[in-house]
Amino acid sequence: MDWQKTLHSWQERISEELDSVVDFWLRHSHDKEYGGFFTCLDQTGKVYDDLKYVWLQGRQVWLYSRLYRKVPRFQRPELLQAAKAGGEFLLRHARVAPPSQKCAFVLTRDGRPVKIQRTIFSECFYVLGLDELGRATGESHYQREALAMMEAIVHWVREDPSELGRPQLAAVRRRWGDCKPLQGIGQLVCSKNTRSPSGHAIEAGWFLLRCAMRQLNPGLQSQAVEKFMKQPFRSGWDPEHGGLFAFQDVDGFCPTQLEWRMKLWWPHTEAMVAFLMGFAETQDQELLELFHQVANYTFAKFRDPVAGEWFGYLSQEGKVALTIKGGPFKGCFHVPRALYMCEEILKSLMETKSAIQK
Repeated sequence: MDWQKTLHSWQERISEELDSVVDFWLRHSHDKEYGGFFTCLDQTGKVYDDLKYVWLQGRQVWLYSRLYRKVPRFQRPELLQAAKAGGEFLLRHARVAPPSQKCAFVLTRDGRPVKIQRTIFSECFYVLGLDELGRATGESHYQREALAMMEAIVHWVREDPSELGRPQLAAVRRRWGDCKPLQGIGQLVCSKNTRSPSGHAIEAGWFLLRCAMRQLNPGLQSQAVEKFMKQPFRSGWDPEHGGLFAFQDVDGFCPTQLEWRMKLWWPHTEAMVAFLMGFAETQDQELLELFHQVANYTFAKFRDPVAGEWFGYLSQEGKVALTIKGGPFKGCFHVPRALYMCEEILKSLMETKSAIQK
């Protein structure tokens, strides 16, 4: 196979698809009345639920801001204005009880809190979006707010986790005196978790690879590629129908969760990024072949050439299981981020043709 020709073809195809995907969200997801973004969209982009998920609000602000800042053809005023509208919605509504830094998980359309999670994920995507918005606009107050939230996250993780995890048991101890629970505090009954999600492992692989690149750490680079990319792919790829299983059992048993055999959009987008990044850094031809394998499956099965954007949930056989384009966890993030990152990597590769072996 002529890999140089193949990668040039992928570069054109991915750039065209990125334009199409971003256009889908520009046309269908903006709430012009209250600000922020709708993410619960059906196949054609119609809103089927107007709840707003803070994870996805922050992610979409980041995606718009990053494209505006980094990709010349996306330096359009309407994109930056949409990012600012999303950022302002976050500033007004994401934090549920100031001065506490805790953010909601779900908001009503007009920004009232519906659900709060005792995790750091809403806060992390709040930081991600506002920091990138500050970089794109040059308006420092967005980054100041992001930094303040980041300091709160670090405080919760390193010093005082009282706003995270399960509620404290101090009151229970006071009430029951010397009674000693048989179950250790901090443990759950039947808590053994043997799920192995290949998507998370492969995603962590490219995180670690970027860290290794910054640190000039060849040992970490090798571990990222071999243990977090290749090994999870080999165990997670469906040899019969293709595609990555949602997750498997590390001990080889049949998982009890009904969705384990499904093919989800985001493990495949993360694998595309991981294998292409890995090849660009190591020139390992196997990684290039794996990118080609995953990208072919992903474009053939998830992409909707009629209405735009990608389906998120397929059966094991690769048939569309849910026709929605967005929901509580799928928004304007994994698909366009992967396309943007792959476009950047391919552009760099094509500029250094000597790295490509025919």
